[in-house]
Amino acid sequence: MPSPSSKPKPPLHRCRFCREPLTDTFVDLGLSPLANRFVRPEEADRPALFYPLHASVCRSCLLVQVGEYETPAAIFADYPYFSSYSDSWLAHAEQFAASAVKRFALGPRSQVVEVASNDGYLLQYFRERGVPALGIEPAGNVAQAARDKGIPVIAAFFGTELARRLASDGLRADLLVANNVLAHVPDLNDFVAGIALLLKDDGTASLEFPHLLELMRHGQFDTIYHEHFSYFSLHAVRRIFAAHGLAVVDAEPLPTHGGSLRVYARRSDAAPGERRAGAGVANLLRLEREAGLLRLDAYTGFAERATRAKTAIWRFLLEQRAAGRTVAGYGAPAKGNTLLNYCGVDRSLLSYVVDRNPHKQGQLLPGTLIPVYAPERLRETKPDTVVVMPWNLKREIADSLGFVKAWGGRLAVLLPEVEWL
Repeated sequence: MPSPSSKPKPPLHRCRFCREPLTDTFVDLGLSPLANRFVRPEEADRPALFYPLHASVCRSCLLVQVGEYETPAAIFADYPYFSSYSDSWLAHAEQFAASAVKRFALGPRSQVVEVASNDGYLLQYFRERGVPALGIEPAGNVAQAARDKGIPVIAAFFGTELARRLASDGLRADLLVANNVLAHVPDLNDFVAGIALLLKDDGTASLEFPHLLELMRHGQFDTIYHEHFSYFSLHAVRRIFAAHGLAVVDAEPLPTHGGSLRVYARRSDAAPGERRAGAGVANLLRLEREAGLLRLDAYTGFAERATRAKTAIWRFLLEQRAAGRTVAGYGAPAKGNTLLNYCGVDRSLLSYVVDRNPHKQGQLLPGTLIPVYAPERLRETKPDTVVVMPWNLKREIADSLGFVKAWGGRLAVLLPEVEWL
């Protein structure tokens, strides 16, 4: 993550990569609070901050992005998201660690570094395999959770300054991992340049991020929120990486987060055979080209998708209310808070939500002030309809909520389209 500045920067009017003026709207989701800034009940009557959630597309490099209204320090200093509360995400992490150890011949003399290492959800699996691992995580509360697992963590934002310091101390990475953090970086150029500095000459960087192609295909407007500063196609990532001495050598689609990409990159000054792009890169670039992602008009039509989804969600929830059915939510993810605030949903339509994460329980959702409880609340109140808010985990969650059928309850998701599970 980047180095935090002392005060927020003005709203973004130039592309954070190429600095061209931003004149084209991708989607305007109105005013919204920070999606992970939960509210304590005793603060419910205090004024709340809402910021424009307006995504633009750069007509020069086609990077989709939102403005920076709060500093990274304000957003991530005390963070409520802990990766280890998702069983499927843990399985995904363990599978990656096993394959990476084999693919890159990692062992006791290797060094793995993960940027935005969260609570150690991934690095624990490298340590189990005897591979030295270091985490970099700016959220102090989350970093401590990783340390409690025996994983060394530097509690800091990542960028060129930290990368130079680590490299000068003799620490460089055989494998640098940055999962679901590239979108969280307001200073893209500093962050990507830092990756190049911290990699060994023959090292590899592995990054995962939601794929803009899937966001656009499925109308996933709820994945847009203020801490996600940018939204990436492979075309845009290759261009950004190349500007900082990194070559994308492989890429593969992933089902995580509603459709992600994993890209592998190496230093541009590596041996020619080590920086040559594989077939996976060519295939994904072709898919993006065929979907129109190299044309500006493909981006400017997305706003209508969000409007249609908002209408369908309102209709569904109003029909539930008109039928006298009680509605609760499962999960309190950031994407759910974007959806609820954009759609204007309050406690009259969604009574409460439950979440496994104890750091969210007992608090109120930002903006809507819908209360968050432990999952046991569902058994106590027996709602007629349970809306699964993290729709990307709907199968995992539906399997765990089979008991809802015992009282005649039903499960539903609201995106990518309203459907019963």
